[in-house]
Amino acid sequence: LDNQERFRQMVLEEKAEQEARLVTEGHHVVNTRLRAHFNEADWAAEQMSGVSYHGFLHQLIQAVDTDWPTVLATLGQIRRILFNRNAMLCNVTLDEANWTHFEPKLAAFLDTLPAAPLRLAEWSAQYGPGFEGMTIPTQVNYVGKGTNLYKLGYKLHGSAVVITKYLRNTWLWDRVRVQGGAYGGFCLFDHRSGIFSYLSYRDPNLLTTLDNYDWASQFLHQLELNKDELTKGIIGAIADMDAYQLPDAKGYTSMLRYLIGDTDQARQRMRDEILSTTPADFRAFADVLDQVNDKGLVVVLGSQAAIEAANAARQGWLNVFKVL
Repeated sequence: LDNQERFRQMVLEEKAEQEARLVTEGHHVVNTRLRAHFNEADWAAEQMSGVSYHGFLHQLIQAVDTDWPTVLATLGQIRRILFNRNAMLCNVTLDEANWTHFEPKLAAFLDTLPAAPLRLAEWSAQYGPGFEGMTIPTQVNYVGKGTNLYKLGYKLHGSAVVITKYLRNTWLWDRVRVQGGAYGGFCLFDHRSGIFSYLSYRDPNLLTTLDNYDWASQFLHQLELNKDELTKGIIGAIADMDAYQLPDAKGYTSMLRYLIGDTDQARQRMRDEILSTTPADFRAFADVLDQVNDKGLVVVLGSQAAIEAANAARQGWLNVFKVL
């Protein structure tokens, strides 16, 4: 940690990777920024991996050059926080016979690490303006719109998994990708946080895409879903939920479920609700999406010309700033 030049190179490499990601994974960047407006966990995720993190890297490079002792002290503090056996959770995946041989070695290793009292960090989340236009040197856009459905009164039902997958594969595919010319159009629903997002990838449009998002609820209202389509949708949702995993992935998934309190009973309830999805559930979900049209926030990453034109067309509704 005390090699200033080596650390500077690491920061520069990280900055270059983040800048490349703005173009190659712009829809993820937009979704991270969008979600950051709704809860502390997603705000923290954006601070550590989103546009805010990119800005932090700029500041860190300057600090390495002008105030290296402070940077070095901060790195030491991070090391002390991370290497604390009282704060560690170990995830090991292996058969029972080998665990009896491995467990003593793991315990011996953990005993070599420092032990300190746990101190939970106090975060002060600062939620920015809800409508943002972030400009980068590109000819395409990444358009996002979303909100927290639970705050709109939606009660979780497993049918949402079927409906959002169907919406991705039909309306958004046809209107945003095929007719609109984008490389991708998506919608995502995080049933733990309640956040629903519309997203586009390498999109030549902006306002037209937002209109297509808003018309999605009307598409569901008018949908005449036959039994075969519904069955295919249910099968696809169950396949995603119970996808095959290798042992290492099973172990990691088990750890995540432990951390967030996801139980077998909750997952079975979700399966049962997916399997019992009906056309009426589609119409009920459309009622919720009607509210997203008016109450959803918008985040766009893309062309300065496109963002400024959209901002002028809707009288300065976006907070526009340059990222690159």
